[in-house]
Amino acid sequence: MNIGIVCYPTFGGSGVVATELGKALAQRGHRVHFITYSQPVRLDFFNENLFYHEVYIPPYPLFQFPPYELALASKMVDIAQNEKLDVLHVHYAIPHASAAFMAKQILLTRGIRIPVVTTLHGTDITLVGKDASYEPVVTFSINQSDGVTAVSADLRRETYEYFAIEKEIEVIPNFINLERFQKQEKGHFKSAIAPEGEKLLVHTSNFRSVKRVDDVVNIFAGVRKQIPAKLLLVGDGPDRPRIEKLCRDIGLCQDIRFLGKLEAVEEVLSIADLFLMPSEKESFGLAALEAMACEVPVVSTNAGGIPELNEHNITGMVSEVGDVADMVKNALYVLKDENLPRFKAAARAHAETFALENIVPLYEACYQRAVDSVMSGIVGAKA
Repeated sequence: MNIGIVCYPTFGGSGVVATELGKALAQRGHRVHFITYSQPVRLDFFNENLFYHEVYIPPYPLFQFPPYELALASKMVDIAQNEKLDVLHVHYAIPHASAAFMAKQILLTRGIRIPVVTTLHGTDITLVGKDASYEPVVTFSINQSDGVTAVSADLRRETYEYFAIEKEIEVIPNFINLERFQKQEKGHFKSAIAPEGEKLLVHTSNFRSVKRVDDVVNIFAGVRKQIPAKLLLVGDGPDRPRIEKLCRDIGLCQDIRFLGKLEAVEEVLSIADLFLMPSEKESFGLAALEAMACEVPVVSTNAGGIPELNEHNITGMVSEVGDVADMVKNALYVLKDENLPRFKAAARAHAETFALENIVPLYEACYQRAVDSVMSGIVGAKA
């Protein structure tokens, strides 16, 4: 197939999933065209089937805010027509699904019918999409898609609960590249970070309030009172200055390291003993899956789709949102020498069920159904 993928090119989960999906599709022989405003961060290798098309927004003094949606729709029209795309796959409803609808209608006037598949990732539904300013457009755009997928059953449930969706939403979970995300021998790195054999806790996120990074620090402080431990914080975002101040206020700066944005996060995960995810909301929890693939158990909340990934007392432990004391207790339980090996093994085993080769065919089948639906409509119209 000739596939157009529209996504955010950032470190966020939707952009990572979209990029990794496109790379996997290219390796399976499909031609994949990424359409976005800058090159995706995970689009990091050459393949003859991979193409990148930048959405350029000319500066006009008239506009207070750049009209990205219009420029994006125009670029979709250009690529769909000139590269003869079979399907457009847009990740994250806002503004990609609405831009895709506009592009689809323009192409129709040129005698080109192209199916659109929309993948819902989380905050496009649970946060932004619920805003009254966007809800009508989100609802309309989803209903006008030829295929709709969600990354978890919980996200599908919430979409139906808050929006008047008439389309069938298929659950296709996020996936993991097990060749990349696996435990590596990094003993020298761990000995440099934890020279006395301290337990090593890790958290990765975009440091937004929904991630509750202050809970991460407070959980670590509780663990640190009971056993020797270190904490690595990977990522960056608006809450980082506040979290740095919190570390200073509780006097644990010597045991907490801020590593910033890292592309090779699997190297850090390879030396970790426990991953912390105390999020207020997660539609799936891709960062936790990456940790599990590197044999790192997870202590998390039971929010959103996380329990579909982190199985309580198997791959890790789950607690209520904000229950720091319970997460401290759970972390100490997982970190016990007699418990840690079984949690590590179970985390990897469960991560293997989300292997890229298991999930990508589900998207291929979704594309084919969308194409068949559009083609059947054409045949019906001629009849």
